Amino acid sequence: CWRRAETHSSDMSPKDVLYVIFFSHLLSQLFINNEWHESCSGRKIPVYNPATGKLLSEVEEADPVSEEVESARVALQLGSPWRSMVASNRGQLLTKLADLVERDWLLLATLEGLDSGKVFLMAYFVDLMATIKTLRYYCGWAHKIHGKTTPVGEYVCVPFGLQWNFPVMMFAWKIAPALCLALCFCVQAGFPPGGVNVVPGYGQTAGCAISHHMDIDKISPFLICVLCACLSLKSNLKRVTLELGRKNPNIVFADCDLEQAHSGLFFNQGQCCLAGSRVFVEEPIYEEFVHRSVEKARSKVLGNPLLQGVDQGPQIDQKQFDKIMDLIESEKNKRATLECEGSACGQQGLFIQPTVFSNVTDSMRIAKEEIFGPVQQIMCFRSIHEVIQRANATYYGLAAGVFTIDKALTVSSALQAGMVWGEYAIQEYAEVKAVTIEIKRKNS
Repeated sequence: CWRRAETHSSDMSPKDVLYVIFFSHLLSQLFINNEWHESCSGRKIPVYNPATGKLLSEVEEADPVSEEVESARVALQLGSPWRSMVASNRGQLLTKLADLVERDWLLLATLEGLDSGKVFLMAYFVDLMATIKTLRYYCGWAHKIHGKTTPVGEYVCVPFGLQWNFPVMMFAWKIAPALCLALCFCVQAGFPPGGVNVVPGYGQTAGCAISHHMDIDKISPFLICVLCACLSLKSNLKRVTLELGRKNPNIVFADCDLEQAHSGLFFNQGQCCLAGSRVFVEEPIYEEFVHRSVEKARSKVLGNPLLQGVDQGPQIDQKQFDKIMDLIESEKNKRATLECEGSACGQQGLFIQPTVFSNVTDSMRIAKEEIFGPVQQIMCFRSIHEVIQRANATYYGLAAGVFTIDKALTVSSALQAGMVWGEYAIQEYAEVKAVTIEIKRKNS
């Protein structure tokens, strides 16, 4: 049922290949104080192409991180060019960074496909476009962040110092709100030395060092990094912003647009934080929904993400591939019905055929554990009260979806899920400082 796209050696022009080789070497080093550096430890992190299993590059591993932290602290000192920069100029730098991303749009989308297995059109039109929009959005906020005066004093926003599936876009999500506050987080964009430092590393080494470091005031890791939060408590009580786990419920009512409702999970090989990984479907349309989901899964074309016509690439790495396959195998020949037989696809690469399970119950592993792959679990419900209780019966709470015409507000208000975007993201990188000033002569 599934089709595997043909691979050709001439997918990229010689010029594109040279660009990729050049940038793969350049971006493999540490970026500290507006300069490229090799790691002090001499260790490197191997990066593989998940579509072929071949080594793409080796990235310098940052361990320890003292030099990087010192660089950022210097950039944040009183009187430094970065701290004393006019707010509107910080906005202009974010605009310039957006312009540079836009200039290299094609190259960055190609690198993203090679590195993560993301389908090229998705990287081009979703990741890179969202990155540019995020940077342009926050450039407008740079000079609109003000204090608030009350009869008892003045409250001023004071910035903190420092700061995977959608790497480019998530990078923009993290740095844009921080940079518009003059926090320290690429040479061409004109940011002062120390403002942006890129230090690749593993969680147990670089991540642990950052969490423990006394000169870092805030960390903002992605994925499930509760360990980081625990470690930060042992240092200087640094503030932590986490994107926690996800087992997002999608609730599909009988009055919804079915064509729209069943398509979300297989987006980005199922490797999406906001994917509806638990699908609750109202009883009257349950059988039709399952049938359409199977048709959707079987229409997927798997293959080299840089090829035209491919709409599903490989999983990110072997560890994630093995985890997904283990969860699929755990439910085969059990109470759940395997509508589409999910299995590995092809002899090369980390490809998994889209999988659909029906008659899933809340106690099954696939309904409770985070899969992060192209596996759809479809459950039936009969009433609003029932589905709200079942949707909220999870330790996770990242996001939720409701597909309906007239029940959206009622259900969404009862769902325990949410994310922070826009202006509220800026507040995650600021703190309130109370300045009390005695006024000798009151205004009449």
